[in-house]
Amino acid sequence: MTEHYLEEFAAGQVFNTGHLRVDKEQIFAFAKQFDPQPFHLDEKAARHSPFQGLAASGWHTAAMTMRLMVEGEFKPAGGILGVGFDELSWPRAVRPGDELHAKSEVLEVRPSKSRPDRGLIRVRTTTFNQKDEPVMVFTGNLLVPRRPAASANT
Repeated sequence: MTEHYLEEFAAGQVFNTGHLRVDKEQIFAFAKQFDPQPFHLDEKAARHSPFQGLAASGWHTAAMTMRLMVEGEFKPAGGILGVGFDELSWPRAVRPGDELHAKSEVLEVRPSKSRPDRGLIRVRTTTFNQKDEPVMVFTGNLLVPRRPAASANT
């Protein structure tokens, strides 16, 4: 897929991803290395937690969403380069066997006033499970280059 420069983005555009199945062993491996809490590492402990069962770390969900985005339709020139978040929430737990997909909607496109070679886009990305229930929502601010002058006419 073709990469898109700032000028090619507009509020309201929607980009979709493929699907990614969540594996129990991946939940354990991620949690062991990055979020070693009992409800991510032990099924019995997880049953007695607010999750009432094994749940992926929210940060694992974020990492899986990033992979989906990189492999999906959303292709800013230079890559998906975040400079900050306006919001981040996990409305539902991600469970073993869930199949995730995401949708990114461009909310705003803003050329930089101080750096004429780039701008920012605000994008709301929602990650869904196989029931189309949201499991993560974030609004990110992304740095996107403007089309280089030499290739503007090609």
